[in-house]
Amino acid sequence: MIYKHHKPTKGRIRVLFPKIRAIVVSATLIFFSTIESAIAHHPMGGKTPANLWEGFLSGIGHPVIGIDHLAFVVAVGLIAAIIPQSILILASFLATALLGTGIHLLSIDLPLTEIAIAISVVAFGLILALRQKLTIPLLSILAGMAGIFHGYAYGEAIIGAEMTPLLAYLLGFTTIQLIIALLAMKFAELLNNYWQNQFFSLMRFLGLAITAIGVVFFTSAIFS
Repeated sequence: MIYKHHKPTKGRIRVLFPKIRAIVVSATLIFFSTIESAIAHHPMGGKTPANLWEGFLSGIGHPVIGIDHLAFVVAVGLIAAIIPQSILILASFLATALLGTGIHLLSIDLPLTEIAIAISVVAFGLILALRQKLTIPLLSILAGMAGIFHGYAYGEAIIGAEMTPLLAYLLGFTTIQLIIALLAMKFAELLNNYWQNQFFSLMRFLGLAITAIGVVFFTSAIFS
């Protein structure tokens, strides 16, 4: 999929590459402009989901409105697009995110959660930006470790809920993260198809943007 070759004209590349770069820059600026409100926001307005529908919507909302979570999942999807058989990385993250939520629900304290999440965003952004050729097992382990902390943070929104909304919540955040990662993979495939000569430059730029988001959250976590 990612290795298909489609070569547009050089003139077209020169014209369209600045446009796609401008779109990425604009998206990054939007991320930063919404970070403060996203940190304060909470699925269901802080209300514990009371039924299946509320639980599912809350599960979908948390990884989307949490810019740090969203940035990490996008990074996983982009990395998965350029490494063969890297679906294992995504599977590892999704599975351990469920584990992390369970840890929170069991009232087991996991210290420095926000700092660990921010570090995971920085790390995967740098892996993408620097094109680090790490092995699938190592990336899966790193994604799994990150998943525990991300899942632990997700657990905050569902504490005290009944079993039905709890299960719906787990299904919701697992489903939306899978969709986001797959969309990121498809986006990377399209970039490679239409801007093959600029593909790794674009990936590097996206990786640096994700790293910057992680740095902002890391700084916020440290000083808060």
